[in-house]
Amino acid sequence: MNVLILGGGAWGTAVAMAAAAHPAGHRVTLWLRDAAQAAEMAATRRNARYLPQVELPAALDVVAGDWHAQAVAADLVVLGTPVAALRAMLVELQALGPLSAPVVWLCKGLEPPQADASVAGLLPHEVQATVAPGLLCGLLSGPSFALEVARAQPTALVAASSHSQVRQLLVAAFHGHAMRIYSNDDVTGVEVGGAVKNVLAIATGVCDGLELGLNARAALVTRGLAEMARLGVALGGRHETFMGLAGVGDLVLTATGGLSRNRKVGLLLAQRQSLAQILAQLGHVAEGVYCARAVVQRARQAGVEMPISQAVVQMLDGQADAQALVHGLLARDPAIE
Repeated sequence: MNVLILGGGAWGTAVAMAAAAHPAGHRVTLWLRDAAQAAEMAATRRNARYLPQVELPAALDVVAGDWHAQAVAADLVVLGTPVAALRAMLVELQALGPLSAPVVWLCKGLEPPQADASVAGLLPHEVQATVAPGLLCGLLSGPSFALEVARAQPTALVAASSHSQVRQLLVAAFHGHAMRIYSNDDVTGVEVGGAVKNVLAIATGVCDGLELGLNARAALVTRGLAEMARLGVALGGRHETFMGLAGVGDLVLTATGGLSRNRKVGLLLAQRQSLAQILAQLGHVAEGVYCARAVVQRARQAGVEMPISQAVVQMLDGQADAQALVHGLLARDPAIE
């Protein structure tokens, strides 16, 4: 299989490595926007910027420059760009004419609200339906840290698409010794899980940073899962999706794992650092920071209450400190679970 991966961040690189190491012997090309970085990676066989700990497989080609001809010739095109760049990439792909290859994305989040949009923030598949309806699409999601995937540590992911041939192709591309791929046709549910868990991981980081204890963490993760499921079902997803890898699985990993950038944001917020200070320290994208407001706005439009996510937005905006917002959540009226 000829696989083209567009975007050489940590996750795009890790997924490219997994495909290149597949026992079926796929031909895998990783494209980077930065030509100097691509040349360095090709020479050193490492992604020094994002994954310096691991060596790239010999079978993985790293390139820059015009990728359009490679997309036309590919059997599978994988977009490893952040949500904010998804629209532009899909427009370029749509302009190439009918593609034989499915296009799948790895990003998790909601698109930043568009000035002329009637919806607060679109899910990735809604962006695709708006700007590139002619493409055959899907996504790869689930609980996964890039470093562990790059090291070929056991990982289970979800291949989501409304098209069975896309799900089957993703299984053929990635299901192997270290990676297990499950299929799911609930694209909305999988995408909501991937977006909201990042916001909830920030909240859990705050909880841990304030040393509120494991009881508090368990309560926060559980009630956060309820928020996630409420929004997902309101937008058309299935409740059972949130009980699986793309829901509770991804939430638990991101909310409690030491490699989680979103959890790190919460830990630093608990130390009363400003958002500017936090982002300067991270160096990598923390999607929860960029989609939290869109999640809350979308929930408001759907008539869904999300108090934990709302508290995260207030912290990120500097409207209240972490301790005050925790006390505010605890002071809410009793409710039936």
